[in-house]
Order: sequence, then C-alpha cells, then structure tokens
Amino acid sequence: MITRLSAAEIAREIAARKVSAVEVAQACLGRIASLDEGYGCFLKVDADQTLAQARAAQAKIDSGEAGPLAGVPVAVKDNLSTEGLETTCASKILKGYVPPYDATVVSRLKAGGMPILGKTNLDEFAMGTSTENSAFQVTRNPWDPTRSPGGSSGGSAAAVCAEMAPLGLGSDTGGSIRQPAALCGVVGFKPTYGRCSRYGLVAFASSLDQIGPLARTVEDAALLAEVVTGHDPRDSTSLPDSTIRSDGLKKSSLKGVRFALPKELFSDSNEPGVLEQVQAAIETLRREGAAFGEVSMPSIVYGVTTYYIIAPAEASSNLARFDGVRYGPRAEEGAEHVGVVERTRAEGFGHEVKARIMIGTYALSAGYYDAYYLRAQQVRSRMRREMDAVFQGCDAILSPTSPVVAFKIGELSKDPLALKLLDYCTIPANLGGNPGVSLNCGFSGGLPVGLQLVGPAMADERLLQIAYSVEQALPEAHRRPPVP
Repeated sequence: MITRLSAAEIAREIAARKVSAVEVAQACLGRIASLDEGYGCFLKVDADQTLAQARAAQAKIDSGEAGPLAGVPVAVKDNLSTEGLETTCASKILKGYVPPYDATVVSRLKAGGMPILGKTNLDEFAMGTSTENSAFQVTRNPWDPTRSPGGSSGGSAAAVCAEMAPLGLGSDTGGSIRQPAALCGVVGFKPTYGRCSRYGLVAFASSLDQIGPLARTVEDAALLAEVVTGHDPRDSTSLPDSTIRSDGLKKSSLKGVRFALPKELFSDSNEPGVLEQVQAAIETLRREGAAFGEVSMPSIVYGVTTYYIIAPAEASSNLARFDGVRYGPRAEEGAEHVGVVERTRAEGFGHEVKARIMIGTYALSAGYYDAYYLRAQQVRSRMRREMDAVFQGCDAILSPTSPVVAFKIGELSKDPLALKLLDYCTIPANLGGNPGVSLNCGFSGGLPVGLQLVGPAMADERLLQIAYSVEQALPEAHRRPPVP
C-alpha cells in the first residue's frame, strides 16, 4: 500500500515509474476521505487542486526537471499562506480568508513538484499544546483517539502518523513541531532560526517562530528540509547560504558522538515512564559508542516563564492587524470604528488568544516593560550563553521531548499552567534559535515517548546526521499505530 511507504520510498517508486504522482495523490486523498472524520487532521482539502498539482509534478518528472521528492504530497499547517486555498489559523477571525500569494515554503514545495494535500488543524494562531484550541474542531491522536496529538502542529503530526500524508509542514514557536511529533511517535525537526523563510507564515512570535518538517523518518525530514530551506530576500531574518543539505545524512555513526544531559531536563517533572524509556535509549546509544556527560544549565528552569513573557508580547503586536477591516469577517454591530473593531476581535479570537494578547500588552506597557519584557530578554541571552558553553564540549544536547505521553482530550483544559509546562524541554531551543529534532525512542503505557536532540546554531546537517544514526539504533523508532 503506497501510503505506508516513507516519502523517500515513494519518491523512488515514482522515479522508477512504478507509480505516478497522480496515483500517490489519489491514494492519500482516498485515505483522508475514509479516515479523517475520526481524527480531525484537516481543515481544508481541495482534491481538484491537489490532483492538478500532481499532474504538473508528473510532467516535471517526465521531462527530467524533478526535485528529490517530486510527486510526494505534503500536508500544510493552516497558518501558512496558500494561494487560492483558505488559510484560517484555526480562528474565526480569518474564516473565509483566501490568500493571494503562497508562503515561500509553499512556493518551494510546488517548485519541487510536491502537491499540497490540504491545510491541517492547529491550536488557534499556533497558541497551544493540544490542538484543542482550534475554533473549528479537535484533532485526535492516531495511537488512541481519546488522546491529544499535542500541538500546536497537531493536525500535521497526526496526519503523518495516520499515514494520510507522507510528510507535513508545521511551525515551532516553543515546541509546536517537536512536542506533537513526540506524542504521535513521528519525527519533528525545527531548523536553526533563519534557515527557513517565515515569509507567508502568519506570525505569532516573530523572534521565535520557525517552520519545519514532520515526517515518519529522519531521512524524510532531512529531504523535506532541503526542499523548503534557503535564503529568502523577502524575510529580513533569513540567513545567507542557509539551505540544509541532506547528502551527508548517512555518512556517520554514533561512535565518538558526545551527548550532554542537562540535569534540569531530567527532573521529576517528567513522568516515570518517559524517563525510563529515555534512559533505556541512552544505554542503547552508549553501547553503539556514544559518550554522555551530565551538565547543568541553571537558566532552563526559567525557560517557560521567559517564553510566556516574550511570546505573548510579540503576539500582542503581531495580532493587532486582525481587526475585521483587512482580513476575515467583521462584526456588524459596534459604536463607530473602535466599537466595530472591539466587537470583531471579541467575537473572532478564542480564549487562549485573548489571554496571550492581554498578557503581552501588559508586559509591554509603560511601567512594566523593564520589569517583565526587558528582564525576560536578559534571561534569554543568559540561556543562549549557557547553551553555547555546553556545546563547547558536546555534539548535541539530549533530553525527553515532552515530559508526558499523550494525555486525554480535555484532561488538562482546566489547567492552563500544566499545558504550558509541557513545553519545558522544547522552549530552550526556540529561545536560543538552535536546531532541534524529536524522534520516537520507545513506549510507555502503549503510547510513544519522544527523544529530543538539540544542536549548535547552524549545525543542522550534523544534528540530522546524529538523529539518523540514533534512529537506526533504536528498535522502536519506526513502529506505526494501529490505524486501519
């Protein structure tokens, strides 16, 4: 069955003329039609558009102009602009908005002959860790539909996990690619900040947001990263010579690789089953020749607090543009212009988005800027210095990705602090701008446990090389869920 193959395998089958790009797209669309009602991964699917792109991809393949993943379809998170296809950020305030342009990453997918399967569900404006904050639907975890797939890229992670899509794109502001990858047992990769253009990504927190792949293997993630990364003059934060190369992915081993284990990330806040599986993975990697050393990064304990000052502050600024005048529906009642904008934002934004806007506005207000926002930026700088010091003696930092396995839907909805603490292990990579990858290392109670690797800035290729070797050493890395 073609949908069970990895993206690299599908690309090889297409290149060998054993299957066409159109047949692959049809297989994925058929699986979405038959399964997605039970999982809620997709907000928008336009089969005609997907098949038209697949036919165009096949024409490129036939003419010899194809990229490495030509004909392989992708599920795209619904905060990435797609020309002619509704982009809502899972928010009522953008319902019906159809962008007149593609995000750079979407343009690169199309240029590489990769059809867009549809737009996937997320926590509204990427603010959440459970994909329960969507204004339209809840996404369910393919390992257990009563449980969350994580967030905010839960729709893309679950679609890849359930084999509706061989690949997905997500965005990662505080762990929103890696955390759902961990809970769904797939691979999630956040590149170094600036290596993947943010042009066309609906901004949440501009200094933290980064786009990246979700895949079923490290090889697939690396191949997709090569397609979508690279310098973009339309993004002022885009780095020069930033394309991530995948050609050296398999040219290494774990012998002599040095991992740092921050004691702050191995605390009792992790579930016992998570720590057990991560420790078992460490022992397996040690037998393969890897070396481990415990380190301390004291500022990590302030990571969540720091993040939840900086990110809402930037969100307060970025979301000011959503006023019902330029985008989406507008409230019909309200006293003059200000009253209409107030009513539009009150009706259009969900609770979590409103809360973060208010927190961010407060942190930036006169009298509180120095006490909150400025202090948070100082802690961020200190964390970056601590991480840089750790990398002087290691190749990568290793830790759990999520302190828990997939939790029951609704279980943490009344405890917003508990939900925010789920990003404890992933936030440091965003604050530092470092690349990070999560892959499955085992199971606790029948649910996947994510292993996170974080590398030095701009060392994405080396990090993916290490992650590939780790994946080959871990016997549970490729186990698939019991989806029909």
